[in-house]
Amino acid sequence: MKKIKYIILALVLTVCIHTQTFAWGAIGHYVIGKLAEWQMNPATVEKVEAVLKQESISGVGVWMDNIRSDKKYEYTYTWHWVTTVDGEYDPTIQEEAGDAYEAFLRIKENLKRGKLSAEEERDQLRMLIHIVGDLHQPFHVGKPGDRGGNDVKVSFFNKETNIHAIWDSDLIEGKKMGYTEIAIELQKRISPTLINKYTKTTPADWLREAAAIRPDMYDIPENGRIGYEYIYKHYHHTEERLIAAGIRLGQVLEEIYG
Repeated sequence: MKKIKYIILALVLTVCIHTQTFAWGAIGHYVIGKLAEWQMNPATVEKVEAVLKQESISGVGVWMDNIRSDKKYEYTYTWHWVTTVDGEYDPTIQEEAGDAYEAFLRIKENLKRGKLSAEEERDQLRMLIHIVGDLHQPFHVGKPGDRGGNDVKVSFFNKETNIHAIWDSDLIEGKKMGYTEIAIELQKRISPTLINKYTKTTPADWLREAAAIRPDMYDIPENGRIGYEYIYKHYHHTEERLIAAGIRLGQVLEEIYG
């Protein structure tokens, strides 16, 4: 009986750890997917969801995070980030197993060629949807030396964490809104002018944009305590990155399936 209790406790802890690791960070991916859906032709959305076996674009945004525990997909582990000194892509400083930028370009071309099995296409489409989001989170376009901010320890409202986690989840979580509520608010800001601004760029430009935001992201008080002032000064970057990613994800999916 005691052994069963330990097993149940272990399962509960596993779920809690998984939730803390991925669930709140998932909100950003859900928002990006929902914004992308709203920018796309309904017929294109229908085609994409058919490939996804009737899963939504927003719903599969975290699939690539969820498969990290599946050995079948170990080869994708390093595809969540890219390292750049100043925003320019340098293949010589990337992970041997690949990076988010290279993976995005390759997967996009694979999907455009259309010579994949149904299972391969579904997997690669889910990867592409996730990677577009990651390439718009500046700490996933990290500088060398601090593992994308994971090594920069800070206190967020007295919670010990790191600066990467704050940008992945805590800033968005602090809004106390569901992902559809956030998406609705951001959608109101999207205009033809803004769409034109973000679609007249290349993926290489995405890296430069992310790197340009870094000084604000590392604007950390000497005591390492982050609170309302930091949010007030820098949360607008989170919103801008979500909007840019949503517009561009919609554009990429239209290029492939429209």
